[in-house]
Amino acid sequence: MKLWDKGANIDDKIIRFTVGNDREIDTHIAKYDVQASRAHVKMLNKIGILTDQELKDLLPQLDILEAHTQNPDFFIEPEYEDIHSKLEAELTLILGETGKKVHTARSRNDQVLVALQLYYKEQLQQIKARTVSLFETLMHLGEKHKDQLLPGYTHLQVAMPSSFGLWFSAYAELLIDDTILINATQDIVDQNPLGSAAGYGSSFPIDREMTTKELGFATMKYNVVAAQMARGKSERTLASTLGSLANTLSRFAMDVCLYMSQNFGFVSFPEQLTTGSSIMPHKKNPDVFELIRGKCNKIQALSTEMILITNNLPSGYHRDYQLLKENTINAVESMKDILEIFDYAISQVQVKEIDLNDEKYKYLFTVDSINDLVVEGKSFREAYQEIGGQVQAGTYKPEPGKKHTHLGSIHNPGFDEIRAKMRKVSTALNIK
Repeated sequence: MKLWDKGANIDDKIIRFTVGNDREIDTHIAKYDVQASRAHVKMLNKIGILTDQELKDLLPQLDILEAHTQNPDFFIEPEYEDIHSKLEAELTLILGETGKKVHTARSRNDQVLVALQLYYKEQLQQIKARTVSLFETLMHLGEKHKDQLLPGYTHLQVAMPSSFGLWFSAYAELLIDDTILINATQDIVDQNPLGSAAGYGSSFPIDREMTTKELGFATMKYNVVAAQMARGKSERTLASTLGSLANTLSRFAMDVCLYMSQNFGFVSFPEQLTTGSSIMPHKKNPDVFELIRGKCNKIQALSTEMILITNNLPSGYHRDYQLLKENTINAVESMKDILEIFDYAISQVQVKEIDLNDEKYKYLFTVDSINDLVVEGKSFREAYQEIGGQVQAGTYKPEPGKKHTHLGSIHNPGFDEIRAKMRKVSTALNIK
């Protein structure tokens, strides 16, 4: 069944190409299509298109269909083009003429739009919750290891003293920025497009305020043309937000891979979280974090894809939009998995004691030495040149133990302030 079938025979090659793998992709939005249909038929009843008896017949069948979409074995049979045609066919099979009325006053365009908006809303909420969970794990690790010093690097050269407390909480604080972007994206997708039909509204006296309330949207996309033009804009925004979060996680994963190597040896993980080599029995490979890095970099490429697909399309609907679904949904599902496995794995990290008396860390404290001379009365430039001369002459002797007391530094990392910042951001999204 095809919603646009007028009785003409369409070339099978054309059908296969235009449908693509929509049936597989649509299993992710099936539940939301049913939810939108429930709100739509209630509204059709209110404006007199459906009788009370027809509504009474439809609602329980929609409940059954929604439950069916949640079964792990749910699929869309080849005879259907997508979830929308399957839904109408199932209702028609059971209810006859009543099932044929559910598409009244809507188009497949606003049908897929509203299902995607509902999907994005719910999935963003899950991503937010998992982001906050990872944040809490990192803050716990930062507090647990706040007194353990860690060499800091610039240009991959030993630079200044840092700490595991700063390292863990640094990535935690970056997750706050990503959560702010998730907030903004949620606001953008939390607008009801149902009723825009093919992009130009309907001559039926539909009640869009009612469906907006029924579906739990914060507002609607009022202008029907704007509602259709939101297709692509929502995906670009979502891709950019996922890309920001992926960038944070990818960089953190790279740190983990680097710090696990024998040349650094700062962290390790239990044997069961690593993999081995087929010929080198000593190997403990950080495959989980390497795959996180690769998957996150793939997600970061999504934004460019969304821009290129939609960048120069004129207003109105175009079939190009069909191509937005697959990789956007795949990125959403992948990000949920990444956050879950990152949280699970990093919570089991083994922080190692680092011997800062090792010769390679000899110059880790040169800046502290300069600052000591400044406190004694020398100008910074004079102190810099004196310590620099000692380094050149090989006479420099480090003096570890200098306290860094300003807010956000080694010995005053600002954990309470960072937690308060995340509380403010997450509370706005009802994440406890």
